[in-house]
Order: sequence, then structure tokens, then C-alpha cells
Amino acid sequence: MPLPSLYRSGDGFRPWRITHAAACGAALGALAALFKKLAPLGGTGAGGLSHRPAGIAEIAAVALAFALLCAGAALLRNFLARRLVWHEGR
Repeated sequence: MPLPSLYRSGDGFRPWRITHAAACGAALGALAALFKKLAPLGGTGAGGLSHRPAGIAEIAAVALAFALLCAGAALLRNFLARRLVWHEGR
């Protein structure tokens, strides 16, 4: 039985969708920013949520950064797969 990473399905290789990667990255970034801003483990001694308001601009900036990071990773993966695996462009 081959390793799962070496297994090829009958569909062959498909490129990752850049928009889907960016949307997932934005969702993860917003979730991470909310988690950080709300501080559920709370270092404030108030027992949970801190008294700092969650800034929409900061959450949006983190979501955008994660979206760009994930979109860049998908672009890099597609570029390398096209050059090394699919042998297109030769």
C-alpha cells in the first residue's frame, strides 16, 4: 500500500483555488484576532473577557494578512506543481 501522500486519484492533479484559500485564510485570521482581542483565558484577573474593545480595523487587518498569506501559499503551490509535477510550460 503506497503512502497517502504519494497516492494519485483517478481525477489527477488539480490546482488549488486561490479565492477559496484566501477566504479560509480570512476566516482563520478573523477568528484568531477575535480570540486574541477577547482574551478568553484572561490575564486581566476579571475572570474572562478583558475590558478592551475589539477593534474592527485590527480584526480586519489580521484577516486580510491571513488571506494574503494563504492566497500566496496557494499560488506558490500551484506554480511549483505546474513546474515540477504537471510538467506544463515546457
